[in-house]
Parts: sequence; C-alpha cells; structure tokens
Amino acid sequence: MTDITRATSSAPTTTATGKTVIDDAVVSKVAGIAVREVPGVHGLGGGAARAIGAIRDAIGQRDHGQGVKVEVGEHQVAADVVIVAEYPVALQDLAEAVRSSVTRAIEQLVGLDVTEVNVTVQDVFIPGEDDADTDEQPARVA
Repeated sequence: MTDITRATSSAPTTTATGKTVIDDAVVSKVAGIAVREVPGVHGLGGGAARAIGAIRDAIGQRDHGQGVKVEVGEHQVAADVVIVAEYPVALQDLAEAVRSSVTRAIEQLVGLDVTEVNVTVQDVFIPGEDDADTDEQPARVA
C-alpha cells in the first residue's frame, strides 16, 4: 500500500515502492467538483469569488477549487465549503448532500479520511430574478 502525504508536509512517508504526494490544491479541486455535482447547488464561493470565477470561466480557466478550503493532514482532511443554493431547495438537505458528496469523493479519489465538512450557504439563487434585472434596465445613453 502506498502512503499518501500532503505536499507541504515536512517529512513525507516513504515506502519501498516510493511515495505519493497529493497537493492541497488537488484535494480542493476534488471537493469542488464533488460539490458542483450535487443538484441544487448553483455556485461556489462568496460574491467576489463568484465574480472572479465568472471572468475565469469566460477565458476558459475555471477554478474547480473555488469556494472550498481544505486542511490536509497525513491521513485526514477537513473541508469548508461556501455555496449558493438554488431556490426552493431545502437548505439542510442540500448541506447534507454536499457533505456526503465531498466525503465520498475525497475518500475514494484521494484516499484520506474526512473528519468534517462545514457547509456555509451564503446566498440563494432565484432563477429569472437576476436575469430579469439586467434585461429590464434602460440604456443610460442613446
């Protein structure tokens, strides 16, 4: 069995066959992708992160770890996730689905135990509301 250590570890574990180093950013990406797969999640991150994310998406540089912060130890991971929920999704059920998805993805793909996944619902997206506001504004110049 190959030991897994994080890239910032000062003393990575080595076996006879070698060592595997998984960077914290990779764990964040795995968690971010898992969150995006949950129905009812509209987006990840706070307002500023979403604005920057929209720019990155436009130029083809999507940040899959946006809205996810992880603390990685030698054998365990703790994650904090900030999401925007779609209306009218039950928020407690959505948070539990996010926890399950992140835990499953990290344990299966990264091979580390997940100690906790904290979910912050920072906003609720109401379909059509944001689109209607931008479409109905009159032009400021003729």
